[in-house]
Amino acid sequence: MILILGGTGEARELASRVPAVSSLAGRVSAPRLPAGEVRIGGFGGVDGLARWLRDNDVHAVVDATHPFARRITANAFEACGRVGVPLLVLRRPGFTPRPGWHWVDSVAQAAQELPGERVFLTTGRQDLAKFAGCPQWFLARMVEPPEPPMPHRIEVLLSRGPFTVDGELELMRAHRIDVLVTKDSGGAMTSAKLEAARQLGIPVVVVRRPPLPPVEVVADVDAAVRWLGTAGA
Repeated sequence: MILILGGTGEARELASRVPAVSSLAGRVSAPRLPAGEVRIGGFGGVDGLARWLRDNDVHAVVDATHPFARRITANAFEACGRVGVPLLVLRRPGFTPRPGWHWVDSVAQAAQELPGERVFLTTGRQDLAKFAGCPQWFLARMVEPPEPPMPHRIEVLLSRGPFTVDGELELMRAHRIDVLVTKDSGGAMTSAKLEAARQLGIPVVVVRRPPLPPVEVVADVDAAVRWLGTAGA
């Protein structure tokens, strides 16, 4: 059996091309489901994942989670090493850096170094609490409604990409945005906001990706399919 740790577009594409079980964390109430068998919910940490791999005779694991899903990637690395199952990380390339970008190492650092007063925040609802003490006004876009704590001056926009450059330009102009905060998630689905910020001359605060454990990494689904072939899965 192949296990795909999923939730991304790359994970869904991979599931459409190889027979596998896809695992979703369950943090979104109505996720886009991949082809094939799907399980939803956590494994119970490293011990639970290692046990699941053994009990289900898993021959290979592809971690195709979001580039900022640090915990599941760390757990997969440890669990696969414990039970001797090959692990591959499938990560899309990050955004190409541009002039006017300010790179930070964490969302907390982004909250401390905001250069503007009207912030377009696109880091997701789980990081909203990091900005709770900030005096700026925020337009926060996310898929699911957030829970407190959150900034006192905030408008929440529930929306799911892909987005267009024209739409992002209209949104930023309408809300008089003067700084964009995002993660280096990569991919075309959310890159329109970066082009809109460039056209408007708006500075961008970009949170760097967390480091990966020492594991083989590929950048696209074709390479993941080839790896699965060589892994004998």
